[in-house]
Amino acid sequence: MFSGMFFIFTPLVLGYFIAINRTDVLERINQITANLVLVILSLMGLSLAALDDLANNLATIVHYAATFFFFLGAANLAILPLIDRWLPLHSEQTQQSVPLSQMALESLKLIFVVGGGLAVGLLLPLDLSWVETASEWILLLLLFFIGIQLRNSGLTLRQIIINKHGLIIAFVMITTSMLGGLLAGWYLDMPWQQALAMSSGFGWYSLAGILMGDAFGPIFGGVSFSVELLRELVALVMIPLFIRRFPCTAIGYAGATAMDFTLPVIQTTGGVRCVPVAIVSGFILSLLVPVLMLFFVSLAM
Repeated sequence: MFSGMFFIFTPLVLGYFIAINRTDVLERINQITANLVLVILSLMGLSLAALDDLANNLATIVHYAATFFFFLGAANLAILPLIDRWLPLHSEQTQQSVPLSQMALESLKLIFVVGGGLAVGLLLPLDLSWVETASEWILLLLLFFIGIQLRNSGLTLRQIIINKHGLIIAFVMITTSMLGGLLAGWYLDMPWQQALAMSSGFGWYSLAGILMGDAFGPIFGGVSFSVELLRELVALVMIPLFIRRFPCTAIGYAGATAMDFTLPVIQTTGGVRCVPVAIVSGFILSLLVPVLMLFFVSLAM
């Protein structure tokens, strides 16, 4: 059961043991990682093109994605406001503008990458038998670089432990996402192991889509990608609206993206007090995305 998990988890662990002090090297690794994500997402599009009865499969993706998005979001938002009530975090009111449309376009461009792969696969008479193998090997390389990124994120164990807001937000996000995932799996008549794996993306749409696509096929890769991308897009709108009254809720709903993509929005609209909380909660969730997904995938196999 765990041999497959060990094989795919090894590059992540190996990467995590590599400490890099040079900024230029880290920037290069970040660029390589971003490029690998684009390559694998384009391969996901090619995989979708190879499916029989594409129209029905796309309808399935929409149905499953909407179901998971609803149950996960409802579970998260049912409990996160309690943190704001019982352990309030005081945000700062700012008047700075946030380039939300530009940030949303950065997220949406990945949809065009998947769509481009789909279009190429549909329009050109290509032999797509190599796509699955290529995706698996590129995924291993991607996990290696992600391990390096997580190791060199700048957070120490002490910084994580002493930030109780960040720890509690991450814990609530994990537990409520698992609950929401089980409800979605029950509604869709999906094995609980697979439902929990699908619920462990926490907003990291690129990695979630890639891991689920590798484990369960392009349909579920597309579902996971869509669910987590929707979370990020909703978070971009939700954070400026709610962070003043419900900062923990806004930070928590952003999930893993709170430490990177949505962090500028959190800082600009919530103030500097929200930044350490967002970084800690986002880091914990980012670290656990591959761990939990691969664990539940191993149980489902």
